[in-house]
Amino acid sequence: MEQRDVPYVDALLAHAARDPARLYVPGHKGGQGADPAMREALGEQALRLDIPALIPGIDVGPLERNYFQQAQRLAADAWGAARTWFLVGGASQGNHAALLALRQLGRSVVMQRNVHSSAIDGMILAGLEPTFVAPEVDAELGIAHCVTPEALERALARAPDAVGAMVVSPTYFGACADVRALAEVAHGRGVPLIVDEAWGAHLHFSPGLPDAALESGADLVISSTHKIVGSLTQSAMLHLGEGGRFEEATVDRVVTLLESTSPSSILTLSLDAARRQAATRGEELIRGTLAALREAHERIRAIPGLDVLDPPRAGTPGVTGWDPLRLVIDVRGTGITGHRFAELLRDREDVFVELSTEAVVVAAFGIGGDAHALVQRLVPALERVAQAASAEGGAGGGVPFAVPPEWGPLEMTPRDAFLGPSEAVPFAEAEGRIAAESLAAYPPGIPNVLPGERLTAETLEFIERTLEEGGYLRGPSDRTLKTLRVVAE
Repeated sequence: MEQRDVPYVDALLAHAARDPARLYVPGHKGGQGADPAMREALGEQALRLDIPALIPGIDVGPLERNYFQQAQRLAADAWGAARTWFLVGGASQGNHAALLALRQLGRSVVMQRNVHSSAIDGMILAGLEPTFVAPEVDAELGIAHCVTPEALERALARAPDAVGAMVVSPTYFGACADVRALAEVAHGRGVPLIVDEAWGAHLHFSPGLPDAALESGADLVISSTHKIVGSLTQSAMLHLGEGGRFEEATVDRVVTLLESTSPSSILTLSLDAARRQAATRGEELIRGTLAALREAHERIRAIPGLDVLDPPRAGTPGVTGWDPLRLVIDVRGTGITGHRFAELLRDREDVFVELSTEAVVVAAFGIGGDAHALVQRLVPALERVAQAASAEGGAGGGVPFAVPPEWGPLEMTPRDAFLGPSEAVPFAEAEGRIAAESLAAYPPGIPNVLPGERLTAETLEFIERTLEEGGYLRGPSDRTLKTLRVVAE
């Protein structure tokens, strides 16, 4: 097989074209039994291609007839992995699998504190005992960057029993770590390095972007392929590095443990197709997107009250490179928060951005699509909203900028806190108690509170304020946040 091939997609198309008698699931029988609204929304072809697993001629049998396995092998070759697994549970499933695989080596792990909440969930599932390493923080903008090699070295020294380390690169905002140096630190201590590269599936396909994690020595890499490369939402990949620090069979076991026995063929075929586009046209497509973004930077900087974070910020602590496909727009000059600015963009211009904080809004671009057309729509919208925002901010004085508070002390392991006896207490009475659940403000989904951490007044105030400004919270059992679940006394 070659990278221009899409073996899994072709196998599904061939099976559907035969119009077989569908005496198997799903119950809509290739669309014949689907509700009209479902047929209208998805189209007849998508329903015909909704084919279950374990069908000879698609994903059963020796390699020459197992087109699912062929597709995964092509993905491994495209990304430079020893092996790649397709995931239909998103990068969250990849984080869970990576940490369960690490648990085969022992209990202690060094973990970047601003990992995604799904990594904390994986740590709970695996029963790992964390030593957290803090990322560098941009004091001006109040956003967390990456972990430095020096910080990882100190954390591993504090945790001599650690069997692995996990870091994030790129961050939600586009900062890329020195993964090569981080891998050298981890390997020097005899442990593997896991990289949550959910936002960096495209890095491997352009010399104009920072180095990808696999080519920098990472041992296990979580890739949220849908985010930038463009497979369907909820599809992702897990890549095994070439260093042999994880056994392939161990990773395969935990992926099997976590995966559905009824994986979506539609999500899976999107991974096969997105792989082909990235491998055969990725460099060309990224070049076009970068050209459109250079134009966007110039035009946005000409708008009063706005600025753009540029790759030249690389070199600051915790930032070795910057992924320019995240357009990070500083809105502080308008006098209102990024949350309010994003709300105005939605309500007035029907423009939706990926992320907002008090200081910035972040627009995410993919490797495909017409980036130039998106820029032509985005920039005039930014200009109009900036004018309205400046008037609003000038009248109201804006909202004072606040840096997220320090995390509370970890008093017990996240697993023990989450699975042990707990009770619900009024939110106003939770200060000083030990959390039994995660509290992660979305976006970006980085936990403000972990199970096992002591709740502080500053953190509770920050969470309240985030919700007031339009964010939402993942983790609490009481979605109204009238109560919080804490460890029972």
